[in-house]
Amino acid sequence: MTQLSGKTAVVTGGTRGLGSRIARMFLQEGADVVVASREQGDWRAEQEADGDRVAFHPVDVRDPASTRDLMSAAADRFGGVDIVVANAGVSRPGAVEKLAPAHWAEVLDTNVTGAFHCAQAAVPYLRKSPAGRLITVSSVLGSRFAPGAAAYGASKAAVEAFTKVLAVELAADGITANCLSPGFIDEGMGVQLKQNEAVWQKYRTKLASGRMGRGDEVASAAVFLAGDDSSYVNGHVLEVNGGLLW
Repeated sequence: MTQLSGKTAVVTGGTRGLGSRIARMFLQEGADVVVASREQGDWRAEQEADGDRVAFHPVDVRDPASTRDLMSAAADRFGGVDIVVANAGVSRPGAVEKLAPAHWAEVLDTNVTGAFHCAQAAVPYLRKSPAGRLITVSSVLGSRFAPGAAAYGASKAAVEAFTKVLAVELAADGITANCLSPGFIDEGMGVQLKQNEAVWQKYRTKLASGRMGRGDEVASAAVFLAGDDSSYVNGHVLEVNGGLLW
């Protein structure tokens, strides 16, 4: 038996980066998985090879009707929803003085309001699960601050606070809500960071473990939060950062 056998998971932002890593590890751990994003990305091969356990569904988390349709489609396909990972997110770096209002709004709409829409759409289905799990995704920049990260950092700090409210609201329904907070990971946005030599030289000295994290290390933490072993972990921000000198 694998850790997530018999469960159905929905992962937004699941077609690339850390979302894709999480979705793939959920599959390895026995879950049926609905991968959701605005674009299908490279998941066509998985669907063709293992179409009975994985499905792609388009979603724009900024649109509440789109997230409701996603949860409904997942329940129709696999008979219910047990795990939701609200991972979809964007970053628009820029100093506050010069940051375009449209970029600020895009980050907050996607990262914060998108998590709200996912949670609101998911709760009726998670209540029917014997062990509902709601996992949001934050970042090291949700609790540690850096120039140029006003929109992204504010959005992730808000996601952490939102998750803690969800935890106390949903605990009586047998649903846990926890937040995964990756540090500097060699995946997704972390790849772009490492490629910017000037920025990377500034942050590389903060890695106590001397290296960036791997996507599978974050995905393993997500499996823990999604599984039975985390049944009494609720309202927690789980940092996966190898230790930071910050």
